[in-house]
Amino acid sequence: MAPPLHRRPGFSRRAQYSLFVTYVVAIVGTIVAALLLMISAVDPAGFSALRTFGSEITAPAARVVSQARQSMQALTRNFSAYINAASKNVALEKELKANRSALIAARALRVENARLRGLLDISDDDPQQVAVGRLISSTASSTRRVATLSIGRNFGVERAQAVQGPDGLIGRIIETGPTTARVLLVTDSENLVPVMRASDGLPAFSAGLGNGLVLIKPLNLGDSPFNVGDIIVTSGNGGLYGANIPFARVIRKTSDGALGMPFADPANTPYVVVMKPYLGAARAEQQAIAPDGKPNEVVE
Repeated sequence: MAPPLHRRPGFSRRAQYSLFVTYVVAIVGTIVAALLLMISAVDPAGFSALRTFGSEITAPAARVVSQARQSMQALTRNFSAYINAASKNVALEKELKANRSALIAARALRVENARLRGLLDISDDDPQQVAVGRLISSTASSTRRVATLSIGRNFGVERAQAVQGPDGLIGRIIETGPTTARVLLVTDSENLVPVMRASDGLPAFSAGLGNGLVLIKPLNLGDSPFNVGDIIVTSGNGGLYGANIPFARVIRKTSDGALGMPFADPANTPYVVVMKPYLGAARAEQQAIAPDGKPNEVVE
């Protein structure tokens, strides 16, 4: 049997009071809403004052609710950031490593480009140029200063040809193979280089000391005319090395000459240019004399 549509709340006074209060609240709310509607229609200014009064009364509660909502949102954001911090740190570390590698590569490329630009200043439109190569090794002995060049006879390299780097004179070719050649450095004791002082053309000659320095002596014996800081260049005498190639700077004055530091450092000069002899007549003489002073057969 279906229950009746209007059931009594029973004999519970609490249920009866609750139902009565609900009816009263509904009736009062309806009356208040009707009064507010009438006031808004009859007296808009008064209704605006009531509305302002209501806003002022509810403002403290609204502020508390707003602050609680903002605090909860901030807490949620901080928690999310904390959760994602690990993954973000890993990504940033990877990006940092990639940027560091790119920076190192860019610096190395800048240095390499500077060396190549210096080399181009030597080789551009120079009829004396034979080939461009790399210094790939050098001897560790203190008595000889010889380097290995990455090009040989297949590139036109022959004995008694000058080797020059972007910073100055390196040495001369003493042995050649199909793909490599040996270079006697200017710091070797058996490599004599005709030089002069750049400021006034004072003639001199240089010999290596085997320790990275060169000994410079004037042609006229007597007291040393050199001063610390003098710039020494090749003179072109002898026919092998061209004139005015940067050679060394005087770092110490001696009783009969000076000690010089060559401008070109083979350890920091990977690219070099092989040049033809300055004078063709001196080529045969250089080919006929080995570095140890023993004559060789000249090939015509």
